Amino acid sequence: MRALIDLQKRLFPDVLEIMQRRYQLLHYIQLMQPVGRRTLSENIELAERTVRSEVDYLNKLGAIEITSRGMHLTYEGQSILEQLSEFIKDVTGIKVLENRLREKLNLDYVVVVPGDSDELDWVKHEMGKACVTFLQSKLKPNNTVAITGGTTMAAVAEKMTPLNDAEHCMFVPARGGLGERVENQANTICAEMAKKAKGDYRLLYVPDPLSESSYQTIIEEPSIKEILNMIRNADIVIHGVGDAVTMAERRKTSKGEMEKIQENHAVGEAFGYYFNQQGEIVHKVRTVGLQLEDLKYAKNIIAVAGGHTKAQAIESYFKPGQSNVLITDEGAAQELLRDSSL
Repeated sequence: MRALIDLQKRLFPDVLEIMQRRYQLLHYIQLMQPVGRRTLSENIELAERTVRSEVDYLNKLGAIEITSRGMHLTYEGQSILEQLSEFIKDVTGIKVLENRLREKLNLDYVVVVPGDSDELDWVKHEMGKACVTFLQSKLKPNNTVAITGGTTMAAVAEKMTPLNDAEHCMFVPARGGLGERVENQANTICAEMAKKAKGDYRLLYVPDPLSESSYQTIIEEPSIKEILNMIRNADIVIHGVGDAVTMAERRKTSKGEMEKIQENHAVGEAFGYYFNQQGEIVHKVRTVGLQLEDLKYAKNIIAVAGGHTKAQAIESYFKPGQSNVLITDEGAAQELLRDSSL
C-alpha cells in the first residue's frame, strides 16, 4: 500500500489531492450534518467557490443530499467514507503516527483521528466515534462496561449507537460524581451510553472525592457494595486522562493538597491518581469506584484523550502500563512523538 501511494504521489499528485479534499468534505458533512455551504466553507478553510463546485459534484455522485435544512450524507456517501478511511490514513501519514505511538507507549491498539481537539471541537467527537467503533469490535454478551466522566467521555456517549449483544451487557459508572456539570458526570454518561447502545445500566450515587470516615461508611452500604463489585470486575473500562492541575481545580482541591500536587510536578490524572512525568503516583484522592489495582481484571482498558496540551498527561499515565488501548488525536500524537527517536 505504501509503495502504491508513493507512486501515485509522483505520477498523479492532483488525483490524490482531489481525493483528500473530497474525503475531507464528506467527513465534515458527516460530523456537522445537516450543514450549509457557508458553514462548511468556514470550518474546512476552503474558498466558498471551491466548496460549491465540490458539493455539486458529490451531489451528482449521490454521496450527499441537499435539503432546505442543509447537506447530509447518503448511504452511498457513508460507504465511500468507510472504504476510503484506511487509504486516507496512509496518504496523510496517520497510520505511521499510530504505529510509532503504539511502539513508544507499548500498547496493543492505537487510533489517531485527524486534527487537534484543543483547537477544533469536532475532533473530540471523532475520538468518541472511534471509541464506539472499537467497543463494537470487543463487546461480548454479558460484559460489564465501566465508564468515567468528563467532556471526552460525554463525546463518546453522544456518538454511541446500538451495539451487537449490548442488550445482554451492563454499563456502570467507574466512580462517583465530581460535583461538576451533570452532563459530564459518570452517572449521566453511563445512562446515555447504555440507552443508545440498547444495554442495561446501574448508577452510583456517591460524591467524589470523600473524607476517609465518609468513605468507610459508604462502602459498607449493601447497595453500594453490590455496584462496587460490578465496577471492580468490569470487562471493559473506558476512561479519560486529565491534566493534573486542571483536574485538581475541578475537584476544588485544598490549598495544601494543590501545593503538594504542584511541588511533586504532577502532570497527569486518571481515576483520582496524579502522576509525574516519570509515571510515578505523587498524590491520590479518596474516591468510591474503580482503583488502579482493579484494572488487572479488565480485558480492555480504553483511554480516550487528545489535544497537544494533554501529551504530557497521556505519557505520564501510560508509563506504568495501566491501559492497553489509546484513542487520541493528531495534535497529541505529534506532540508525544516530537522528541521520540523511534
